[in-house]
Order: sequence, then C-alpha cells, then structure tokens
Amino acid sequence: MRNLLEFLQRHYNWLLFIVLEIISLVLLLQYNSYQGSVWFTSANAVVGRIYTWSSAAESFFSLKQVNEGLTLRNYYLERQVTQLRRLHAEATDTVSRQEQKELDILSQYQLIPAKVVSNELDRQDNLITIDRGSADGVEIGMGVVCGKGIVGVTYLTSSHYSVVIPILNSHSSRISCAIRGYGYFGVLRWYGGDIRYAYVEDIPRHARFKRGDWVETNGYSSIFPAGVLVGRIEQASNSRDGLSYRLKIRLSTDFGNLRDVLVISDKSIAERMRLMQAAKDSLKLNVKE
Repeated sequence: MRNLLEFLQRHYNWLLFIVLEIISLVLLLQYNSYQGSVWFTSANAVVGRIYTWSSAAESFFSLKQVNEGLTLRNYYLERQVTQLRRLHAEATDTVSRQEQKELDILSQYQLIPAKVVSNELDRQDNLITIDRGSADGVEIGMGVVCGKGIVGVTYLTSSHYSVVIPILNSHSSRISCAIRGYGYFGVLRWYGGDIRYAYVEDIPRHARFKRGDWVETNGYSSIFPAGVLVGRIEQASNSRDGLSYRLKIRLSTDFGNLRDVLVISDKSIAERMRLMQAAKDSLKLNVKE
C-alpha cells in the first residue's frame, strides 16, 4: 500500500493530465456530432482492419486442418466412384464374383491421416518419412495414399514416425494395377529419372486401351484396395521379349508437392503378413532338405 501511495504521489501530475484528457475527449465526442462521427468512423475502420488481420491469421493457421480434410475428402470420393461403378455393373448384371469380393474387402480398411516430414526426390531409392508410427496404429507393410492417388508402402516404424518406400524407389513393391474399364492388369515399376512417370509392365498383348486411360490398383494386392488412382497412360511399347506391353504412365500423385497422406490400415494385414512369413520359412526349409 505504501508503495502504491508513493507511486501516485510521484506521478500525480501525469495521472491528472491523463484523466483530464479522457474527460475532454468524452465531452468533445458526446456534445459535438461532427467530431463524434469522425471518431466512430475511424474507430470502425481500425476495428475492421484488426478483424481482417485476425481472420487472415486464423485462416493461415487453419490450413493444416483444411489440407487434411481435403485429402480425406478426395480419397473418399475416389472410393465412392469405384463403388458406384461396380454397383452400376451389378445392377446391369455385369459384376463378377471377384468384383463383388473387392467390394466386401473395402469395409476392412481404416485410414490414418499423417503429415510428410521428409521427402526425397533426387535418388534412385527415395524414402519418405511421416509423423505417424506404431503408437498411432501404423504397421510395416501398410499402403500409403494421398488425395490424388497412390504413394507407397510403410517400411519401418517407430512409436511416432514411419519410413515409407514410395513408388519412386527401385525396390518398391511390385504393385498390381489395372486399366480402368478394361480390367487388364500388370505391375507398377519405377526405374529412376523423372518423378512424374512410372511404368506398368506385363500388360497382355490382347489388351485394349488408349492414350489417356486411367490406371488404378485392382485390389489383388493385400496392401491397397481396388480403385486407388495410379496415373494416366502416356504411351505404350513392347516388352523386351515382345510377349506383352509396357505402359508409360503419368503419375496422378505430385510427389514434389506431397504434404498430407493417409495410411491404409487393414484389420487383417497382420494375420496375412504372419501367414506369408510362415510360407516363406516353410519353403526355405523344404529347399534345404
């Protein structure tokens, strides 16, 4: 209390000046319409500018949630398009047992949103690091996609991070793909160089397709469901043995601008991985015997 009194005594003149100034401004603005209107107009302009800055800052910091929402939305729309195409085929009695099985498989998948924290593009064996790990439900061997298409497969996981082998890697899994609308399938490979292009090999010689057709996953893989976009056909050439086609495709995923991804969590993937490993171990034992 003593300190407060000493402060008031020491700065009494300034405090009195401020109080009188405030009273003067109130009287001026209250009893003079012109000055009052000028004050309120200026005050509204300042407040409006502050609100504009605040809104812009809020919009900027909410871009993370917006991007995640758009990635999820794009992927779900692709899933709906795939299902609608198959339902239409079912309604016209053209759906096969395999296609019906693929529809049933879709219900087994869950999506884990993640952010790309590291992305290599200039190597033969590129790697991607994401900010989700085993604590978030990510396991080795899970597929990774974005709103525009396929990305890769998880390779290593820690508690809160995972390393992904993208399709831009010479050791990437041979992902099974098909030409949309025709069903002819092959395997996806990347041989380095331009990150915009990859190749689908082993397409049958009797396959029908044209430049610009979409290539997508066909659901034969245990990693990706059917209908995930891979890219568009740019050109076709013969394979080395001349028994099949080799398609050059322009990838739908823009790896140079990859920020938000989704890890596809399959409830039965762990069981299939154990079964596959058991089969490999059994084959090794038989070979040794």
